[in-house]
Amino acid sequence: MKHFMVDNPFLTLSNAVWSESAVTDNALSLSGLRLAVKDLFHMAGLPTSAGNPTWLATHPIPTKTASSVTALLNAGANFCGKTMTDELAYSLNGQNIHYGTPSNPMTPDRLPGGSSSGSAVAVASGLADIGLGTDTGGSIRVPASYNGLFGLRPTHGVIPSDNMVALAPSFDTVGWLTKDLTTLAKTASILLKSKPPREFTNVLIAKNLMDQVAHVKELKAQLQTWREHGCFPKEASILIDTKAWKTSETFRTLQGAEIWHEHGKWVNDVSGLDKDRAVFAPDIQLRFDWCKHLSEADIAVAQQQRQRFTDWLESEIEGSVLIIPTTPGLAPLFTAADEELAAYRNQLMDITAIAGLAGLPQLHLPVCTLDGAPCGLSLVGSKGTDLALIEFAKTLME
Repeated sequence: MKHFMVDNPFLTLSNAVWSESAVTDNALSLSGLRLAVKDLFHMAGLPTSAGNPTWLATHPIPTKTASSVTALLNAGANFCGKTMTDELAYSLNGQNIHYGTPSNPMTPDRLPGGSSSGSAVAVASGLADIGLGTDTGGSIRVPASYNGLFGLRPTHGVIPSDNMVALAPSFDTVGWLTKDLTTLAKTASILLKSKPPREFTNVLIAKNLMDQVAHVKELKAQLQTWREHGCFPKEASILIDTKAWKTSETFRTLQGAEIWHEHGKWVNDVSGLDKDRAVFAPDIQLRFDWCKHLSEADIAVAQQQRQRFTDWLESEIEGSVLIIPTTPGLAPLFTAADEELAAYRNQLMDITAIAGLAGLPQLHLPVCTLDGAPCGLSLVGSKGTDLALIEFAKTLME
């Protein structure tokens, strides 16, 4: 597959002047902060392409705006453009054969990470302060890692996902990326209605997952620094055997089933619409083809496995903050073969599916680099501990 990069992560189609009358928040806590919006969120009067020109051509211009976007604008954020996304958000690479691949400003020879690639690159490039995106299988956490940003995937369902293009509703979340924790926390104060912050009584470290990633030495060094500074109230280890729990396989099956339920009819309708041009990138077409062949038995087994894993994980981490690597390492090179990227995706989703399956909040911290490329680790908490994770992160990053 040929790839082409673009320096500007914003979509030309959405750079028009946009305004919406609204009752503003008196506090205007986001005043002066620039907001980049992933092109899955509907904004009244602006087209939503969902990263695909055929989707754009077959759907009307929205007449309503996503409530999450409205909330940020009401708090004083300045809309500066809609940003590129992988097609229908069904990828973690950040590539788009139709509109281009936003250039990762940290490591231009490596992928920016998807599907919130445009929002991540806009923030990392200094073109925006808040990159609004979505996270289904890792689409906030992965580009946050690849671009050296803070990124929050909130508790599933805590932020409404109205007026936007869905991917897999039982996994879809509204998340955001920033360069600093202060801006991330300000955004959280507008979007989150979580339980008040509380102190975690324990830190659980998934050492087996740490040992599997390329930046294990860097992560261990960072953890030791935090220990020496007395950042951990109490510490213990936890074994999360992603192979035994079949986290990636379970997630992919359930996500695939929901994707086909959401978009299967449209995919069938537009397939072969233009004989001279592929409607989807080859890898995304392969995933759609896979989705439609999932059986009811496959889905039932995956649902049971998800429930067992969720019950186990929730009981293990209650009252604790879990620390895991965000990705297997740094972003893949653009020159990586398709087979290599597919294998990496499975390894990546073993990790990202942990919070995804259980609907838990996960906050990426950009605390280290490897070979000059950013990477880091994540804090995961029980449902509703989003604000507590941010407060705990502040103590670590002081």
